[in-house]
Parts: sequence; structure tokens; C-alpha cells
Amino acid sequence: MPKKLPKLAKPGAQPVYRSKPLQEHVHDSYKSRGKLSEPTLCPQCGAVFHKGRWQWLPKPEPAHSEMCPACHRIHDNFPAGYVKLEGEFLAQHRAELISLARHIEQREKAEHPLQRIMNIVDEDGTVLVTTTDIHLARGIGEAVRHAYQGHLEIHYNPEENLVRVHWKR
Repeated sequence: MPKKLPKLAKPGAQPVYRSKPLQEHVHDSYKSRGKLSEPTLCPQCGAVFHKGRWQWLPKPEPAHSEMCPACHRIHDNFPAGYVKLEGEFLAQHRAELISLARHIEQREKAEHPLQRIMNIVDEDGTVLVTTTDIHLARGIGEAVRHAYQGHLEIHYNPEENLVRVHWKR
């Protein structure tokens, strides 16, 4: 005799599993509220919103104008990622570490225009790199750890869409 499956209350209804935490929507105030008109050109950097994402494309003639989220963050001085580099190794190899961070930025920015380094600041024997995107900050931290070992900590705050990366050697 075949085993009977329990009937669901409504056709197409899915059972509710109370053991899984509720995934809240990530709120990023720098993302567009609605869909942008295509094509849209950023007047600051020249990135073009086309096919649902920002891309590096030739400047289209008839285009709407709106600042991209990366330029908006830079204008407001409101980073999405912080990378703090510190330790004795930093004092001896500062130029190499900065060069690696810039190289990672160039590689990522070629594909993703919204991933940029905002600023690099020396403060009390440490270097603080701020980025416009959480993925770039994490990528810089992982590249530094891969190249030079050391201790890497990554703290992501989903409520603020913010990541803090700390590397020390």
C-alpha cells in the first residue's frame, strides 16, 4: 500500500519551519530605490548603468544622468569597507602592501565599477584603507593574508552593510 503524503492547507503552500532564522532584507541606502532608466551615465566616473548593472562602456549619446552608488559614497565620505593593516611587517613593507591593495582594486574595478578604494590613511603605525564595497575590502584582506600570511579578522555587520577587516603580522 503506497504511503500517503499529508495534505497542505492550500494548493502550492509550503510548510513553515520554525527552526530556521528569518532572513531579513539587507538595507543599503546607496542602492537605487527603483530600477534606473537605461542607459544611465554617472557624471562623476563615466560608468554606465546597462542591462541591470553598472558597467564600463562607451558613453551612450542619449543617456540619463545619475551618480553611481560608488561616487555617491565617495562624495558622502561613507565607506562600506574598512581594511586596517598593522604590525612590524607593515613598517618594513608598507609600499608592497599598498601596491597589493591597489592591484586588487584595479582587477576588481575592471569588472565591477562600484568596487573602489576611497582613501588610504596612515594613522599611528597602521594603514587604514576605506572602500566603496564590502567585497573589495574582504578581497584586499584575503589577498594580503594569502601573500604575507599573518592574522586576519573579518567582521561583517549586515544591519549597516559594513565590513571591517583587520590584518596583523
